[in-house]
Amino acid sequence: MEVADQVLNVKNLSIDIPLSGDILHAVDGISISVNKGETLCIVGESGCGKSLTSLAIMDLLPQKAIRT
Repeated sequence: MEVADQVLNVKNLSIDIPLSGDILHAVDGISISVNKGETLCIVGESGCGKSLTSLAIMDLLPQKAIRT
């Protein structure tokens, strides 16, 4: 498919959260590509980073979170 058919393209998403002098590496290097007509489902165990990934894609992370 052509780039014009992509509706979402995330490369190497990482999310770090500062916690009491330490850093939690919550998400490390996720890449996602969704083309027109495709459906994406993010599944996993509790606490694996599904919600943080979704919030980062929508630019709704908590202020203290660091997205790279």
